[in-house]
Amino acid sequence: MENVDHLVIGGGVMGSAAAWQLARRGRSVVLLERFAPGHVNGASHGASRIYRQTYDRAEYLDLTIEALRLWRELEAVSGTELLTITGGVSHGAPAPSLLAAFAARGIEHEILSPAQAAERWTGLRFEGTVLHETRTAGRVHADRAVAALQAAALLSGAEVRHGVRVLSLATRPDGVLVETTDGPIHARRVVLAAGAWTGSLLGRPLPLVVTQEQPAHFPLAYPAEWPSFTHQPLGVHPYPSGTYGLLTPGEGVKVGFHAVGPVTDPDHRSFTPEPGQLALLQRYAEQWMPGVDPSTPHPISCTYTTTPDHDFILDRRGPLVVAAGFSGHGFKFGPAIGRVLADLADEPVDDPVHASDPAFHLSRLVLQESR
Repeated sequence: MENVDHLVIGGGVMGSAAAWQLARRGRSVVLLERFAPGHVNGASHGASRIYRQTYDRAEYLDLTIEALRLWRELEAVSGTELLTITGGVSHGAPAPSLLAAFAARGIEHEILSPAQAAERWTGLRFEGTVLHETRTAGRVHADRAVAALQAAALLSGAEVRHGVRVLSLATRPDGVLVETTDGPIHARRVVLAAGAWTGSLLGRPLPLVVTQEQPAHFPLAYPAEWPSFTHQPLGVHPYPSGTYGLLTPGEGVKVGFHAVGPVTDPDHRSFTPEPGQLALLQRYAEQWMPGVDPSTPHPISCTYTTTPDHDFILDRRGPLVVAAGFSGHGFKFGPAIGRVLADLADEPVDDPVHASDPAFHLSRLVLQESR
C-alpha cells in the first residue's frame, strides 16, 4: 500500500489550488485527477469565467479580495496571463447593500443610468440601476488557470497524477484509506474536491444537486470591448433566471442562465443542449445584446454542483476535508479557496477550531434539513 501525507482528490480549480497551497508550505502532496488534462467532463473547463467583487457578505468579499492577490501571484509564478480586467456591470435590480459593502471595502465603482451604460457599451442594453465595478472585475481564463495551478504545485514539489479514478474512501483512526484504479493509498489527510462526484465518493448523501447547465457563445456582430455582466430582469419576463455574460476572445460572448439546467448524473450526461432553454438564450440575446448575432449560438455544456442555499461547503470531518457546492460563482475564488482547504488540512485532527467561515460548514445544511 502506498502511504502519502496529503492527498487531494479532484484536479479542477479547487483541488489544484489546494495542492498548490499545501505544496508551497512544504507539505508532501499527491493530486489525483480521474480524467486527462483539459477534459470537459466537470465544471472547470473553458476559456472564461467571471471575476468580480460584487458581493455584500463579508465571508465572500474577504475571499474574492484575497483571490485577486493570489491570481496575480500565480501569474508571476507561472508566467501566464490569467486574469484580464475588463470592468463588470450588474443591472436590473442590484442589491442596495452592495453599495454599502463597496464603500466599506473601498471597491471602486460608479452608478450609471441605462442610457449612459448603453452609450458606453453599444453591444448591450440595460435597465434599472447599472452598477459598474471599474477596476476589480473581468475574466479568468479557466483552462489556463487550472494548468497554471497544477504547474505551480509541481514546482513546489507536489505530484500530479491524471487518469487515476478514486473508487472509495474509508476514514480510519490514522487517516483515510483510498481505493483507486492504481491501487490502495493511505493518506494522513485527504482533501475531497471532486465536484459533481463528491457525494458518490463519500458514500453517503450530501445536500448537493448536480445539473447540466447550457450556456452558449454568440458571435460578435462587430468588434467591441465588453465588460463582464450580470442581469436580473425587472418585472414579468420569460427567462428562467437572471443571466450572466462575458466576452471570450476568439469565441464570442458567453451568456447563460443560472442553475436552471436538468438534474443529471455526471457519468451519464448527454452534453446536448435542451432546445427550449437554448431558444430562450437566443431570445435573451436578441432582446438585450444587440452586439451579437443571436441566430448562431455555439452551446456549451458543463456541470453545476450546488447546495440548497447556494453557499459553499468548506469543512472537515476528522482527517477528511470536503470542498463542494461552488458552481455558478465559485471559480473566481479558486486560489483563495485553496488556501482555506490547506488551512483545514493542516489543522490537528482533534482541534475543534475551524479554518473556514461557519457560513460554509456542513452543519448549517443539517440544521436547515432538520427544520
